[in-house]
Amino acid sequence: MPKLVRLYIISIAIGFVLALVFTALLLALDIGTLRHLVTATRGGWIAVLMLVFFHTVLFSGVQFGIRVMLMARPDDPRGGLRQRIRRQTVSALATVRPRQP
Repeated sequence: MPKLVRLYIISIAIGFVLALVFTALLLALDIGTLRHLVTATRGGWIAVLMLVFFHTVLFSGVQFGIRVMLMARPDDPRGGLRQRIRRQTVSALATVRPRQP
């Protein structure tokens, strides 16, 4: 299996765990009376599944992005070129003619 695919699968697994923890905390702390809303409605479990799914997409994407950014080689140049911006003054002459009615 290529390293990048393996990294992506690991990122998805970490994102899934983070999503489960985050959704559990949302329900346990009853943020915005979410726990009451989920338990009081008949299809509340669908909302919990959607929360876990979309948080998994979010957290795994962030996790994968962080891991890819950390793969940079330390011997690469950093910071770019330190060039100064020179200000040039440009003068323009314009002739103003009155409007004709």
